[in-house]
Amino acid sequence: MDELKYPIGRFDFSQEVSDEQIPGLVAQIEALPELLRKSVEGLSEEQMDASYRPGGWTLRQVIHHVADSHMNSFVRFKLALTEDSPTIKPYDEAKWAELDDAVHVPADVSLQLIDSLHKRWVRLLCSLTPAQLDAVFRHPEIGDVSLRKAIGLYAWHGNHHLGHIQAFKKRNGLGL
Repeated sequence: MDELKYPIGRFDFSQEVSDEQIPGLVAQIEALPELLRKSVEGLSEEQMDASYRPGGWTLRQVIHHVADSHMNSFVRFKLALTEDSPTIKPYDEAKWAELDDAVHVPADVSLQLIDSLHKRWVRLLCSLTPAQLDAVFRHPEIGDVSLRKAIGLYAWHGNHHLGHIQAFKKRNGLGL
């Protein structure tokens, strides 16, 4: 089950993110919208409403979750860049995924949002200085998170959910 839940493995918070790694991680964030769009291209509504694993979200919910999560992250980056170690508000992603919009709205709505959001986010990320990359936000459950660590986390996060869709397609003979 862990392989179905974490198709690319878990994110390792103990790993440092160097200045040299940042461009590659930002490139992953930049590529995600198109990769997500291609991953669900041609899937039927029935397939979009199938769970990627037993007890997991539907593919539709996964796409909407990525939009929700990355919107929250973008705001956290802005807060960390404009305030001194702001404490951010966590949200219950599982409950958000059960709300009507995540269950019923076509995935294309969030795919468009992710595309636009990532254009702004990548522009911001590419402008950050090494000192700005060390800015932090405080997560009440995790503690201080530097923007460099958050870039690594959200590059992983996008690939993690892309992995869910790709694994679903592979298991169901739908190609990649």
